Amino acid sequence: MSGAKKILLNTSVLYGKMIVTIIISLFTVRIVLNALGSSDFGTYNLVAGVIAILSFLNTAMTVSTQRYLSFYQGKDDLELQKKIFGNSLFLHISIGICLLLTMQIIGLLLFEEVLNIESNRIFAAKVVYQCMCVAVFLNILSVPFIASINAHEQMHWIAIVDIVEVMLKFIVALMLMWDIIDFDKLIFYGSTTMAISLIALVLYMIISLSLYNECSLRIKGYIDRMTLAKMSSFAGWNLFGSLCAVGRLQGVAVVLNVFKGTTINAAYAISNQVSGQMYSFSGMMMRAVNPQIMKSEGAGDRKQTLRLSMTSCKFGFFLLSFFAIPCLFEINTVLYIWLKNIPDYAISFCSLTLITTIINQLTVGLPSAIQATGRIKGYQSIVGSILLLNVPLAYILLAVGLDPIFVLVGMMFVEIVAALFRIYFAKKNVGLSIYGYYSLVLKKITIPVIINISCCLLVVSSTTVEYRILITVLFSAMVYGISIFLFGLDKEEKIFLLSLIQKILRKRKM
Repeated sequence: MSGAKKILLNTSVLYGKMIVTIIISLFTVRIVLNALGSSDFGTYNLVAGVIAILSFLNTAMTVSTQRYLSFYQGKDDLELQKKIFGNSLFLHISIGICLLLTMQIIGLLLFEEVLNIESNRIFAAKVVYQCMCVAVFLNILSVPFIASINAHEQMHWIAIVDIVEVMLKFIVALMLMWDIIDFDKLIFYGSTTMAISLIALVLYMIISLSLYNECSLRIKGYIDRMTLAKMSSFAGWNLFGSLCAVGRLQGVAVVLNVFKGTTINAAYAISNQVSGQMYSFSGMMMRAVNPQIMKSEGAGDRKQTLRLSMTSCKFGFFLLSFFAIPCLFEINTVLYIWLKNIPDYAISFCSLTLITTIINQLTVGLPSAIQATGRIKGYQSIVGSILLLNVPLAYILLAVGLDPIFVLVGMMFVEIVAALFRIYFAKKNVGLSIYGYYSLVLKKITIPVIINISCCLLVVSSTTVEYRILITVLFSAMVYGISIFLFGLDKEEKIFLLSLIQKILRKRKM
């Protein structure tokens, strides 16, 4: 199967999975919010919110192993792939143990000195935190197995496991709603989330060990100091970048909690849920494209590596903004339909988070090209540190008495700075042409975005019917889709899309 067909097939599988998981996840959040209440929901997301954003940590760490597996698949070297997997498994067991110990020390400091939690909920919060620590460890152990599935581009297995996870979480939410448990709901929710992480790990292990020759639990014979040193450096810097991204989100949550209490954490958690679901639109595409980027670099085809990464930026932006832009204009209605009971600040937090997420998509494909070269130390240290600046910035803004909304505004401006540095490192490490990036990405998205925003403004300002959101979404989708085809795609992409539509129509007639 050709690279383009593999990308298309895997993207289709992952997007089908994503539609199912988003629908179920949104209902799950609504049920859990109502079952726990704003205060307990905020407490959960404060001390165990890392679980909700572990996708960032897992995805970035998965790239470490996937980069080497895909790289050597490009060179068609099975023995080296076995060595890579063995060393990766040993490395992630070590990282998991170190993180587990570190989180125990951090937990002592948080509960004794920092967090602002009601005294009668401290015990439940501590239990949830321990469940989170175990879940983090289990998720890190799953990384080598997920990376193997990614490297073999068999995304349907990942889709199946993800759907199993989200269905189990939905069942747990229903159990909370129906009051069929006779002990603390917050503790029940934290412990079952940990158990679901264990089930996912077991499923990934069964799939990888059954299907792929390079995967084995017998790692002793494959441990190699030089390989381990290279992978440790690569994984270490990836881990640093991932922890900075997680630290930014969770650090801001802690700062908000210190100044405003657990209730505002519910609004912040809702905004992170919205951004997380939006990120999945481009995240699914990157899962499908990443192996091809790595293999292109492994085969010495730098031109194709850059082409795929810039195309990912453009399509990642279009996929996310296709939904994010109309949501921005109808955020009040969206949150009401979704949650019914909307926490204070949720509307403004969600709006600003959506804008930050859209900005991020402008450079979403560039990190993969940088990762493919293996030269990531400078990139991860600088960009990661920039993202982490959100935490002291949030503290300063709240300490001088500004409204919490300015914390989210600060995150938006920090994201702009981070995007500029991604472009800089792509130029430095991969040879990205700034003019090429402008021509293939920025120039292509400008006209469609202007048209889409204008159409949404027109509908919102001229229509007051009860179900206006349907008009906004449908009109935006139609106009944006046409403008993307006319102004956002190059000649080859238009030909490919038209030929794909023709093939689908022919199959329907048969």
